[in-house]
Amino acid sequence: MTDADDDAVINAALRRVREGDVAAFESVVRRLERPLRVWLAAHALPGVDVDEVAQRSFVAAFTRLGDFELGTNFSAWLFTIAKFQLQTETTRLRRVADYHARYAPDLLQRELERRCSQPSEMWQTRLEQLRACLGQLGDDLRRFIVWRYEDEIPLEEMAARSGRSVAGVKKQLWVLRRKLQECVETRLAAAEGGQS
Repeated sequence: MTDADDDAVINAALRRVREGDVAAFESVVRRLERPLRVWLAAHALPGVDVDEVAQRSFVAAFTRLGDFELGTNFSAWLFTIAKFQLQTETTRLRRVADYHARYAPDLLQRELERRCSQPSEMWQTRLEQLRACLGQLGDDLRRFIVWRYEDEIPLEEMAARSGRSVAGVKKQLWVLRRKLQECVETRLAAAEGGQS
């Protein structure tokens, strides 16, 4: 299929979307998703979630579809939106990095001082509760904790080993950390309640 044929198919789908067939936008996404992700990956700085930027670009294009002039090059219009989405994300990441560079050492120092001022027996109790909570996890979930915190395996390798995306591994770790924190807090509260 030539670029002209591709443009005709995309414009026909966009016409259907404007006529109320919202599902027709899916064919546009399918045709342009891969080229857009490739372009973003080639232009993104390390740390930018290309999938997230691509998704935001498609959402922005869909919500602004009324601004697009049918018959013109939708791909060019979409890639321009993606360029601005990528610039926005890059700016956001730079601000976060700048914030951490400026304030992280001070925050870390405060946290270390706070932890040192607390009795070590409390931390020993928390550690024991964490071990018990880890024991409650199934092997398939515990492996993520072991890989990340004992073996210090990079997220990309964890994703390859588990057959998941990096984003999926990040989410799994977030869920596990939250689950473990809730478990530790619940066990500590129960232990304190039993001592009263």
